Amino acid sequence: MKLNDIRDNAGARHRRIRVGRGIGSGKGKTAGRGQKGAKARSGVSINGFEGGQMPLHMRLPKRGFSNKKFAKDYAEVNLGMIQKAIESGKLDISGVVDHAVLQAAGLARGGKDGVRLLAKGELTEKVEFNVAGASKSAVAAVEKAGGSVILPAKEAAEA
Repeated sequence: MKLNDIRDNAGARHRRIRVGRGIGSGKGKTAGRGQKGAKARSGVSINGFEGGQMPLHMRLPKRGFSNKKFAKDYAEVNLGMIQKAIESGKLDISGVVDHAVLQAAGLARGGKDGVRLLAKGELTEKVEFNVAGASKSAVAAVEKAGGSVILPAKEAAEA
């Protein structure tokens, strides 16, 4: 096989139908939209429109609370993934393991507010972590393996 023999599978690419281009095309005149009405006209969105009646999504009561404005964005990392990265040589545990080290190893994606350790999986190596948060069971698992977890001091300015 040569490079000039390579082709797409049959039917993999379709030409777009050019609607409204004459009666002979089969999609001329009304361009497949039928006659009149809101759906026939351009620039009309009718999602959720109920003919002037108050739409269902507006009639139903709103429940719950959204904390988008103050929500923290943590990159969640499981201990099992850290162990796997250590065994494969992607993660260097000679120093303190923090957000930057975990990002470089490809474990912490995103997380503009730091990393949060979770206890899924097992950790057998002695590792020192400096993270923004950790579950109680994750801290216990790290300390059981001989390591330590450094967390930021809580702001106790609630007087």
